[in-house]
Amino acid sequence: MTSQDETATTLTNPVHLTPEQVEDPVRGYADLRTRDELPHVVLPGLHTPVRLVTRYADVKAALTEPRLIRDRTRIPGPPAEASDAQDELMEAASAGLPAEYVKYFAGHLALFDGDEHARRRAPLTRAFTARRIAALRDFVERTADALIAEADASGGGTDLLGEFAYPLATQVICELIGVDERDRDQVCSWMRDFAFGDGSRAGEALVALVEHTRELIARRRAEPTGDLISALLQGARDDEDPLTEDDLIGIVFLLINTGITPPALFLAHAALALLDHPEQAARLHADPALLPRAVPELLRYVSIVRVGATLYATEDFDFAGTALRRGEAVTVALLAADHDPGEFGAEAEHLEISREFGRGDGHVAFGHGAHYCIGAALGRLITTVVLDRLFVRRATLRLAVTRPALEFAHWPGDGFHLLRLPVHL
Repeated sequence: MTSQDETATTLTNPVHLTPEQVEDPVRGYADLRTRDELPHVVLPGLHTPVRLVTRYADVKAALTEPRLIRDRTRIPGPPAEASDAQDELMEAASAGLPAEYVKYFAGHLALFDGDEHARRRAPLTRAFTARRIAALRDFVERTADALIAEADASGGGTDLLGEFAYPLATQVICELIGVDERDRDQVCSWMRDFAFGDGSRAGEALVALVEHTRELIARRRAEPTGDLISALLQGARDDEDPLTEDDLIGIVFLLINTGITPPALFLAHAALALLDHPEQAARLHADPALLPRAVPELLRYVSIVRVGATLYATEDFDFAGTALRRGEAVTVALLAADHDPGEFGAEAEHLEISREFGRGDGHVAFGHGAHYCIGAALGRLITTVVLDRLFVRRATLRLAVTRPALEFAHWPGDGFHLLRLPVHL
């Protein structure tokens, strides 16, 4: 254990992480992972220190620890006055957006706990059935094939992020929600402006999406179909209050925020990982039976959400060798956990598409515990289809620029993400 003097020094001199460290599981976390205490760090682009959990077992424990909660207003005792990393991230996400509309994406499921989280999540969980996800396979395949055919017709060059992954993810969310065909192009455009791009039209897109969702809800109340909105309208149990219009709009924005940009970025980064490891891409092409193993391995290897939501200690207690204090902020490094040699052995840092996992996912790319990603099955489905189309059925995908010429951007609290991925199919 660390001495009191060392602890005081750690708290007053936190490690200021760079975007390069956050996205680099080999060098970025090696020292932090071996410390006796959870390191005190400042995430890139932020100002408030948090305790960072980096070891796989500790991350899973943190995500199921009832004394670590997400809504800091529920911490017993006097309320916290100072802003923290979560506040900083929310302020960055909502900057420049109409204040009266921010509530629709600020009430994210990831920020609730216990009974309130269960109440908000239950209707969505019941509506997000395995049958509903399986029924989307044909749509995902047709959409992916159409996007690939469009790229082939233009000479085979495309931006795999902006011209393939984003349109695919957006179309899937529109299909899932039940956006009418006549409105699809316009709604997808609004979603793209809100979830992707330079942010200049994000406010207008937010307002347009909220108002369109109101109209869609009214249509489905009058004439239900087989889409998710209809299922949510009809799915309340006898002992539950029916979802309000605001609840439903919030769910739509949950799907937009979590179902477009993260999956699109993952698909692009997963493709880049295979391009960076041509021997693995060649194995997948030669042996399609490896696809069910390649999907979870790429989810582990990429872990596109590098750092999870902020957690707060509800009381003083010891966790992962650290004496946490009431109200202290903790966050989990999902990418670091998914590259922990203590869990994955000496080959933790290598991409190995034939890797065998034990029970469960074998990784924490989708989180763990009560906040496990609702869309995990959909994410696996889309990934399977895309890898099949791009790497199993083809062996010609290659970068259209040199590797050093690829463009990345930094997000507050996270590492670098691709801005575009120019390729030849």
